[in-house]
Parts: sequence; structure tokens; C-alpha cells
Amino acid sequence: MSSSDFRQIAIRTESGKAERLFRAAVSAFCSLTRPSRREIGQLEDLTLPLFDDVSVESRRYVAAALSECEYAPAALVRRLCEEPVDIAAPLLIRSRAVSDIDLIALIGRHGLPHARAISRRKDLNPTIADLIRALERPTLVRVRDPEAAPAQSLVKTQATANSAETQQTPGVAAENARRRLRSMMHTGDETLAAKVDAFPGADTYVKLRETALTGNAAFFQTALADALDIDFSIARSLTANQNYAPLLAALRSLDFSEDRAFLITVAVYPGLFPHPQAIRTYLDRYRLLHRDTALDKVRGWKTETLSTAARDASPTNRDSRKASNSDEADAPGLRASSRK
Repeated sequence: MSSSDFRQIAIRTESGKAERLFRAAVSAFCSLTRPSRREIGQLEDLTLPLFDDVSVESRRYVAAALSECEYAPAALVRRLCEEPVDIAAPLLIRSRAVSDIDLIALIGRHGLPHARAISRRKDLNPTIADLIRALERPTLVRVRDPEAAPAQSLVKTQATANSAETQQTPGVAAENARRRLRSMMHTGDETLAAKVDAFPGADTYVKLRETALTGNAAFFQTALADALDIDFSIARSLTANQNYAPLLAALRSLDFSEDRAFLITVAVYPGLFPHPQAIRTYLDRYRLLHRDTALDKVRGWKTETLSTAARDASPTNRDSRKASNSDEADAPGLRASSRK
């Protein structure tokens, strides 16, 4: 079958029968041995506008059909993967059109139901498998009791060495999280690299991502100061506590997509996202933060930077500060003489 078959289906289908057209178009596409890019694009152009008008049963049917399709249209597959797991499961388990990065984003948005379906994929990336296990059993990451007896501490330390996945100190857990993220971003996937290079501001994103994944706060803060054109001390204050709101505004002002912003944030604050709800909360806050609001915050930081630089550079201010200090030293004597 060729692309003309899709047009014939549309002609034969009665007006308003989105249900039949949706199913028939996908069925015809799945019968193609090796569809062209044009045919893939035509299917997306035909089905995506109908998506909201078709029933759950039709979406479930199409998801099952495309899960076995080697050249499934990526945009339609991604849309179906955002559906509840009873619809999306065949694609989450089998579809080749869903990348590792897509899987991580889906787990972040939908939590354990999607994660459990994804865990059934053959040849699942070990990093994603580890992430799913951590989400299913978050209590396995424990904080060692600082008041425990030395013998008990030794036992716990040995248990940590023997079973790193069941007991971890906060520092080890954070480093392991960064290591897993670093592994995901350095798999040698040339397609992903091309996408990053094509992304506006890619150099800034890559620099922030790489410095965040080092685990060295000063490196990341320096890169953030350069990206926002603000003073290092201000950039340092943005990540000085366990509140990611200032960093969220900074990343939003740079117009990063939510998955890129989340990757940087979780690398800086790995301990703040122990369960899917925390990830969903972050993504919701990022989506709801208007970029103009974030830019206003950055302008305020830049103004503070310029004011600090101007104060430090002004000889008048330096002289006045010295005079003020000397006045303060002389003040007691002056007040004493005035009392006389």
C-alpha cells in the first residue's frame, strides 16, 4: 500500500466519522513493509487532529497496533504514551519509537504506573531499571544514624559496601544519582547529540549540564553566573539552600525545555526528588512559571550585580566609607564633649 491508500480511506469515510478514519489509517499504515518519511508524516497529519475526538477503545487499539510497528510515527507514539497506562502500556513495553530520554520524562510525569510498564521492556537501559527500582522501594535509601555505636556503624558501613543499592549515605546516593545521569547523557547516541547541537542556546545548556554533573558546586555556580551575566556571589546564593525556586527561575529565563531544566536541577539537588510526586511538582511549577516573570528576576539579579560593581569601583564611596569609619571612632569623644 502507498500514500494514495490513505487518501482513498479519507474519501470513503463519511464526514465526522473520526473513529473509523483513525483506525483505518493506522491499520493501512501498519501493513506497509517500509513506509517512507512522507507516509509517516501523512499519518501524523491525519491522525493527530482526530486524537481528541476518538474513544478510549480506538486509542487502545492504535497503541497496540503501533507497538508492533517498526517504523511507527514518533509524534503519534509520544501522544499515546501520555495516555493512562491501560492505553499506553503496549508502546511503553515494546515500541522502538520511544527513546531512553522519552522514558525518563514519562516516568517523571506519570510515576509508578508507567514506570512498571516500562520495566517490562526487553534490553531496558540499566540506569532506567535502577531508577524504577528506586521509585518502587524508596525506603531502601537510608540515612545512617550519627549517634549509633561504633560497632553498629561498622556493621552498617560493611552492609553499605556489600549492598550499595539497599543502603546508601546521602553523599553516596547523590553521587550515584549524578553518575547515573552522567551515564545517560554520555551513551554515544549521535542522534541525541545532534538534537542538542540544534537546540538554541545549546552551548549554555551543555556547559550548565556538565558542570552540574561534576558535583562541584563552584563549577556550576561559575557557569550559571556566566550564563545569566550576574556576579558569582549572586549565582552562589541561588543554590545555597535546599530550595530550587531561584534556580528554576534562572533556567526558565534561559528558555530551556522542562526535561533539560529538570536534568540540571536534579543533578544539583539529587536529594529533593525521591519519588514521582516530587518530580511532577517540579515540572508543574516549571510549566506554570511564565518566562517574563523569570526574566524579571534575572534583571533584578543583574541590577544587583551592577550596583555592587559600581559601589566597589567608586573612589568616593571608598573615601566616604573611610570617613564614616573615622567619624564613628571619633563620635564617643564628640558626644562626651557635648555633654560637658
